[in-house]
Amino acid sequence: MGDPPELVGVRHEYVNAGGLRTHVALAGPEDAPPVMLVHGWPQNWWAWREVIPALAGRFRVIAPDLRGHGWTEAPASGYEKEQLASDLLAVLDALGIERATWVGHDWGGWTGFLAALRASGRLERMLALCIPHPWMPPHPRQLSLLAYQGPVSLPFVGERVSGPMIRSILQAGRGGDRLPAADVALFAEHIPPHVTVAMYRTFLTQEVLPIARGRYARAVLDVPTTLLVGARDLVTRGVRPGAVKGQPQLHVDVLDGVGHWVPEQRPQAVADWLAAG
Repeated sequence: MGDPPELVGVRHEYVNAGGLRTHVALAGPEDAPPVMLVHGWPQNWWAWREVIPALAGRFRVIAPDLRGHGWTEAPASGYEKEQLASDLLAVLDALGIERATWVGHDWGGWTGFLAALRASGRLERMLALCIPHPWMPPHPRQLSLLAYQGPVSLPFVGERVSGPMIRSILQAGRGGDRLPAADVALFAEHIPPHVTVAMYRTFLTQEVLPIARGRYARAVLDVPTTLLVGARDLVTRGVRPGAVKGQPQLHVDVLDGVGHWVPEQRPQAVADWLAAG
């Protein structure tokens, strides 16, 4: 697997997060306000490489790799998104952090919502990026996402197609801003095929129908939260800007001229939100 890539000011630790050997990239002073940066599929902590330097002067930055991603242990099971939220809360426990600001992209944003609903006292505030919130009805155009979720969730087929599909998805929706080959490799080569299959098989067979039937419909978010989406992002197509009915702590903002990869293409938007405090 090799060592994680180097980034100026970043140190690497492996912590026991509820029994899961978890890689965490750390930066900034240990006595500064903690901010946890949580990536999504199919990436790892390196997704925050443009964000971390902008934060490290003012914050204690914690950027873990999700279960099975990057340099974190990749067991055969445990890819339910509620379990991923448990893993991440356990990272805070392992580091002795009672409360942190949560910034999550893609599944990292979804797990942030789950963590906030379950353990609101652990989150100071939250920025979720490029993921629908739990109270949004499915948008018809989001069904196009099943074009990749279906195949990668299948037995036998999923593990064969996951590698090429990851490399293709990492370049999708970036406009003329192509992801360098070295960065593609850092993501694609550090997520085993069984992890991709498990992430989406679990979602499609165990999670999507309960969510659509209102699993979280009566839950009220207590953590002050901004959902920031790219205007060109297919994943969040149909998410409306502004207030969310029944969720007074949740506000949606839209970034023009960008799609799904906000942490890499608009890192300053993340830094600005944190600075606005």
